[in-house]
Amino acid sequence: MNHYETVFILTPVLSDVQMKEAVEKFKGILTAEGAAIVNEENWGLKKLAYPIQKKSTGFYQLIEFDAEPSVIEKLEVNFRRDERVIRFLTFKQDKYAAEYAAKRRSVKSTKKED
Repeated sequence: MNHYETVFILTPVLSDVQMKEAVEKFKGILTAEGAAIVNEENWGLKKLAYPIQKKSTGFYQLIEFDAEPSVIEKLEVNFRRDERVIRFLTFKQDKYAAEYAAKRRSVKSTKKED
């Protein structure tokens, strides 16, 4: 199994409930295909570097997961089919990136406890 990280941007016209529903849909696709979700972060509404589909903001979401390579194709097909997704990027982390992500998560969790 490989360690992957995907970031996708949802259209800003969604309500909070619709945004969470879209995120749950993609998490469901991953778990149905046997992927183990390691981390999930909601980065919130952010300004885009350039307008996409006449929109200047979007809801950013990050999901880290362990999965087989065949899962990525199914996930990205669903990203392309869903009109709520403006952009997405999925990449395989090497061992250094995975270590850095684990360190970043542990630092975040200790800050939340304070």
